[in-house]
Amino acid sequence: MTTIKLHNSKTRVKEVFTPIDAENVRIYLCGPTVYDRAHIGNARNVIMFDVLFRLLRQVYGPDHVTYVRNFTDVDDKINAEALRRQKAGEAGTLEELIHQRTEETIAWYHADMDALGNLRPTEEPRATEYITQMIAMTEDLISKGHAYSAEGHVLFDVRSFPAYGQLSGRSVDDMIAGARVEVAPYKRDPMDFVLWKPSDDVTPGWDSPWGRGRPGWHIECSAMSQALLGPSFDIHGGGTDLTFPHHENELAQSCCANPDEGFANVWLHNEMLQVEGKKMSKSLGNFFTVRDLLDQGIPGEVIRFVFLQTHYRKTMDWTAEKAEQAQATLRKWREMVRDVQAGDEISESVVSAIADDLNTWGALAALHRIFTSIEKASDGEFRHLYDVLGIFPDENAPSPEVALRNVKSIALNSAQLVGLLEPGMGDWAKAVDLSAYADRLAAVWMDAKQSKNFTAVDAMKAALVAAGVEIQMGKDGVVLQPGAGFDAEKLGAIE
Repeated sequence: MTTIKLHNSKTRVKEVFTPIDAENVRIYLCGPTVYDRAHIGNARNVIMFDVLFRLLRQVYGPDHVTYVRNFTDVDDKINAEALRRQKAGEAGTLEELIHQRTEETIAWYHADMDALGNLRPTEEPRATEYITQMIAMTEDLISKGHAYSAEGHVLFDVRSFPAYGQLSGRSVDDMIAGARVEVAPYKRDPMDFVLWKPSDDVTPGWDSPWGRGRPGWHIECSAMSQALLGPSFDIHGGGTDLTFPHHENELAQSCCANPDEGFANVWLHNEMLQVEGKKMSKSLGNFFTVRDLLDQGIPGEVIRFVFLQTHYRKTMDWTAEKAEQAQATLRKWREMVRDVQAGDEISESVVSAIADDLNTWGALAALHRIFTSIEKASDGEFRHLYDVLGIFPDENAPSPEVALRNVKSIALNSAQLVGLLEPGMGDWAKAVDLSAYADRLAAVWMDAKQSKNFTAVDAMKAALVAAGVEIQMGKDGVVLQPGAGFDAEKLGAIE
């Protein structure tokens, strides 16, 4: 069985992954707060966990992996957006407007994440569906001396958990000195955090032993993960910005609620994203949602490819140049495997790279080597194919044609392990019909070969390139494909 190694944020070392139960591998990713579109930074941990999900399904079997990603659908930002809509004149109660907003945002999220080639998780719980479990966990923490009620609030007593800070690697006193914490007279300690807070008559709320109110953010994930994965599970993840306070607080309250359990065995955190070398921000004008990029005509598969080029634990830089290069690479790869079906065999080099702490860059490098062997084979050099297959081309080796088909199948299967070249995702590569221009160029080329005057050929090729068209001319004829920067309007200048 493939050995998987993951960098555990809690221990700060790369460890061999051993599931609690190989028949039921369980992972949890903190999902979005559904008040607006997901920006491109939000997509990074989704792609990271999707690659992990695919790897675990490959190693342990699709029926033996449970992946939970939640929706936070009760939050002050959601309430504020619904109130803004109400003040702007939209019909409906605040509760109805909140429901409308969360429903449309979840639909947006699904559409955008699907477009990036992400598989849907096994479970997608909504916080509002688990209020009863959140109240029960809060009551349990009070009974065990880890929480207290004050002025309609319930707060977790940080000092009651001596291991608090183990995930972020800071002491409580250091956190107080370096963090902005809410100062409130009902807190015993500045670092104590809210498990339950009161709601007014307008704000959404639920009945509880402490009055009408709503849960704090941190208790939501603890209650949902326990309900769906149990008090201990294998892997918990999110962006590095969630390490403190969200994940630190989750860990503390979950371990206190279940002192004989360990909550998550492995913690994975991805680094942040930049745009053209700068921090993404609305003030700099470089803030993009996933939908912004899709609407600009950048295919989801291309966006995913750019993300996969950087290891999840390194800061990633989104650039237009990377997107153009990714699009050109994917077009070439799709053309190479368009005549094969996915099979079962996967490149060991691709699997090994992903199994080494989700090294997607290494997996792409391995894919490049495989596709290079296919490209060389198209020119008649077949030795590279046998290298990929791991066999020596003697009398027992398959014929070049069989070897080529086998390597193409391996390439397709291996690419799909990282969510690329999936069925349906390549429609963007064939959306433009350039066959008429290809036929015209072929005719001009044929005349030029007779007259030995290639001026017309060169002029047409230059016009096609100016329109962003990729040109392949060879013994099999002329093939044209829209490339990076394709502009259909410029085709009108071609006579």
